[in-house]
Amino acid sequence: MNTGIHISLSAERLGTVFGIPITNTLVTAWVVIAFLIVVAFFVGRAATMKPGKVQSAFELLFEFVLGYMTETLGTRQLAEKFFPLIATIFLFIFTSNMLDYFPVMGSLGFTHGSEFVPLFRPVNTDLNVTLALAIIVFLTIEISGILALGVLKYGSKFVNLKTGAMGLVVGLLEIIGNLARLVSFSFRLFGNIFAGEVLIAVISSFLPYLLPVPLMLFETFVGLLQAAIFALLTLVFIKLAIMEPHGEEAHGGAEGAH
Repeated sequence: MNTGIHISLSAERLGTVFGIPITNTLVTAWVVIAFLIVVAFFVGRAATMKPGKVQSAFELLFEFVLGYMTETLGTRQLAEKFFPLIATIFLFIFTSNMLDYFPVMGSLGFTHGSEFVPLFRPVNTDLNVTLALAIIVFLTIEISGILALGVLKYGSKFVNLKTGAMGLVVGLLEIIGNLARLVSFSFRLFGNIFAGEVLIAVISSFLPYLLPVPLMLFETFVGLLQAAIFALLTLVFIKLAIMEPHGEEAHGGAEGAH
């Protein structure tokens, strides 16, 4: 066990398996995934045709989220199609953030030479994890747009020769904006969670009996907020990706009026 402050920007390597490095954030991510699978298994088994209070609460929450997604995406079919992705992103990030405050996090480990290596580390304090999530979301958004509109129509959002030089400039800005989502998604989540961990560690070392608990409550709220923001932005960007290009929308509206 270790009670001192341990702050490291990068995740610590615990070893390798077939040449693949195993870090403490990866181990924690496996714990989160296993926990979610177990919870899903038992919740699924406990479901009945005549729901109790707990099941009714979950069903109301499910319908609320699905209703919000239907309103955003336009159809129930699209909402049901993307619901597993949005829900999984939220649950994984939120659960990962909540596990940050377990006593074993950052304190249970082993000594390698003169350096203490924690066995578990908060998942989202590893930029590799948040970047991986951002890449998954980025690919989902782009592929969804292509499948919904087709390659040419979706590509016209970025390269439209009919609108001249201005259209090319706007398209270039759209491409840059899409690529910037990788940075925005990954660094926002990583920065907020890592900063909270550092703040709690430092304050706990100076005022261990006064501020840590209310600060942890605040960071719990931040963890919930970051999970919700990541999931909601994914939903909004999917909506933007599957929308018709502006020119097509205007043309369709004119034809309808005619």
